[in-house]
Amino acid sequence: MGIHTLVRIDGEKLRRLRERRLWLIGDLAERSGVHRNLISTYEHGKSGAHPDTIRKLAKALDVDPTELVGE
Repeated sequence: MGIHTLVRIDGEKLRRLRERRLWLIGDLAERSGVHRNLISTYEHGKSGAHPDTIRKLAKALDVDPTELVGE
């Protein structure tokens, strides 16, 4: 992957994983270090994410990063 490669996140899955933990977007932002506006953008499928960002979200949600990647 190139340094500027963005990966599509499965926004629905991201939202379900977050809500399963009863977290608000702000809770996930705090735990992952990813800005709440970016998380909202990902959940709505409006942007791809850098692989490091996907890893941060996955770590906070305690899932494998591949679970967050869309098709």
